[in-house]
Amino acid sequence: MDLSRNRVYIGTPARVCHRSPAPPAVGPVTEWTVPEDTALEETMTSDMIQIIVLAAIALFLVLRLRNVLGTRDGFENTDRKHVPADMAAPTGPQPDRVDSSADEDIPDDVRRGSPVYSALLEMKMAEPGFSVMRFLQGARGAYEMIIMGFERGNLDEVEEFLSPEVRQGFADAIAARAASGLTVEAEFIGVRDIRITDASFDPVERIAEITVTVTGELVSTVRNAEGEIVEGDPSRTRRQTDIFTFERRMGQSDPNWILVSTGG
Repeated sequence: MDLSRNRVYIGTPARVCHRSPAPPAVGPVTEWTVPEDTALEETMTSDMIQIIVLAAIALFLVLRLRNVLGTRDGFENTDRKHVPADMAAPTGPQPDRVDSSADEDIPDDVRRGSPVYSALLEMKMAEPGFSVMRFLQGARGAYEMIIMGFERGNLDEVEEFLSPEVRQGFADAIAARAASGLTVEAEFIGVRDIRITDASFDPVERIAEITVTVTGELVSTVRNAEGEIVEGDPSRTRRQTDIFTFERRMGQSDPNWILVSTGG
């Protein structure tokens, strides 16, 4: 932020000198003197002027900063706990209406008028605060957490986002891997692409399902009990595509979407 500086030059008021009575024509010449009370008064006046000018400059800068930065209006939520799989679903009662621009929240790759598009609109009707774009943002974070939890063989941090069936399937695969003496070393690089490929909504049960196809990149190697690499390359990035289906009952207080099926 580059704020223009204001240079203020403060001059010192000219002193008023008082002269003693004219010296006599004969005798030594008396020096001119300035009464102490008058000099003190002039110094105080000069200091007061400087204080006023500096205060004016400070006020000017404060006003400029407010114009640039804005002000807090008390509605910022700085204490909300970040949950990647939250998908930004709102909590609490929501108004029974949908913004007229709701369709702009649906990605362009979802064909307008298709069953997927209609299902997403129904979800927004059932829960007007629901945002498809925020859902995709959350799904991106959830994908990374779930993939890395599976690769590292630790599902504790993602257990609440998995249905019992999915969790059991992951746990069985991790146990089989361990029984074979295999270990995985993995580093997540990022999500290359994520898009909605299917969606459905049950208006009676208010159950919503959204399927996303995710292409991620990671570095992964599998070693046997002797430490030898049997799969993957630690120096190369591997790209993989997974199909995740998330489910949630719209309108409920729990904002989390649950992973109910996987494919790829």
